[in-house]
Amino acid sequence: MHWTNSRKILAGLAMATALSTTAMALPAHAAELRMAWSQDATGLDPHKQTAFSSLRLLELVYEPLVRLDPELNVIPAIASSWEFSADAKMLTFKLDPKAKFTNGNQVTSADVKASFERLLDEATAAAARSNFLSIESIETPDDATVVFNLSTADVPILVAMATINAAIVPASEIAAGSIGTTALGSGPFTLDSWEPNAKEVLSANTEWAGGPLNIDGITISVLPDESAILASLRAGQIDFALLNDPLIATLVPNEANLELNRVPGLAYNVLQLNPSRAPMDNLMVRQAISCAVNRQEIIDSALAGEGKVTGPLTMPAFAQDTSKLFCYEQDLDKAKQLMADAGFADGFTATVIGANGEPPVASSEAQVLQSQLAEIGIKLDIKMMELNVYVDTWLAGDFDMAVAQNGGRPDPYPMYNRYFTKDGNLVKVSNFSDDELDSLMKQGQAETDPAKRVEIFHAFEQRLAEQSPWIWLSTSYSYTAQLKTVSGYEPSPTGTLFGITKIAIQ
Repeated sequence: MHWTNSRKILAGLAMATALSTTAMALPAHAAELRMAWSQDATGLDPHKQTAFSSLRLLELVYEPLVRLDPELNVIPAIASSWEFSADAKMLTFKLDPKAKFTNGNQVTSADVKASFERLLDEATAAAARSNFLSIESIETPDDATVVFNLSTADVPILVAMATINAAIVPASEIAAGSIGTTALGSGPFTLDSWEPNAKEVLSANTEWAGGPLNIDGITISVLPDESAILASLRAGQIDFALLNDPLIATLVPNEANLELNRVPGLAYNVLQLNPSRAPMDNLMVRQAISCAVNRQEIIDSALAGEGKVTGPLTMPAFAQDTSKLFCYEQDLDKAKQLMADAGFADGFTATVIGANGEPPVASSEAQVLQSQLAEIGIKLDIKMMELNVYVDTWLAGDFDMAVAQNGGRPDPYPMYNRYFTKDGNLVKVSNFSDDELDSLMKQGQAETDPAKRVEIFHAFEQRLAEQSPWIWLSTSYSYTAQLKTVSGYEPSPTGTLFGITKIAIQ
């Protein structure tokens, strides 16, 4: 299997240029993978979900047109090949003839068109809608061909399509209004049952176009206490686990029968301010908060040292030295002066929200921030919430400040345009609009020269740090742990668990 790309346009996107697939040999005794995680999915609609816990489940059931491999290359999923036009304003996909939904129906261009029309429909409230606003029309010349006509050159749209928020769902299910109540995808597994906050049972999709799996299925137990997850691994009651708490993850290497998978992630820990509320609507107040924060102290205290100070751009191809960003070294004198200049020499009181469990460090981060901001007179009240309540509150932008962990992307445009462009569908979350950021985002979207794109997004990052609508803190690590009888898992910096498809059990 191979595909062609417009090399001038995509040279900066670490694209794969050829792919060969060979059938994976099934082990003599395929087995069920017994798995655990601490946070369960909050819903089953792949187009709407924002919680990591939901996306990790849904990516095992649904598929996008393309996906990212562990090296962040774009590789086939439902599409077997694709090609940009010379001006990057047309993107044509050929679909894998083996791709089928788990009801046996072929995945066709009609399903792709219906899925993207649903994504673009404002009534859907799709999480990634603004990543696809350049789509002017979708043509389906035959069942296996889809042509996206774009209003502007849009190199990053391919990376945007490589997420489960752009999953292809059956046109028939869209018409029936059953997306989110059933889970009918073309992915490697079928969701047989879901007991919210208790258990999921998945079976291997024997017709998956990606090839045969080495396991018969997965039973996932939801164990909110990660200490209990580690105890279950030690006792051999589960084979594989997702760990979010670095304090628990760092104990795994001490266990003779366990292995830890640890990879740096693109996701970022952040203190989100709400610039639509006083006094965070004052630039000097936001900048004072940025200057008052000691990012490395937060990593050392709340993350057990398991992290790295980051700016907004966490992806290796675009990240720059954080010393070039506004006030990335703690400067309390400058922070106090900014507060005084803003008319808040005596400080103020605000509430910061956080989610219980994901990330498990949210409460600890909030406590360190509470202590640091007290140094400039800000009294921070901490309000922890259950994940589903937090997500709803966060999506509504109904907070003074929020401790969050947000997902990363290999390209800055699909990572941030939904928050920081005027047409972004999550502007309500950022509560922030800026003409310069909007302009830089659009320039970065349309530019096809890789070096120029880096320059544009460096300027974007510097402006974002200076305006300080959010205070970026750190990147951390993605952890999974497994019995030594488990092999083949492929971790990814995106935090995806799709590498489960490579697992074999001895």
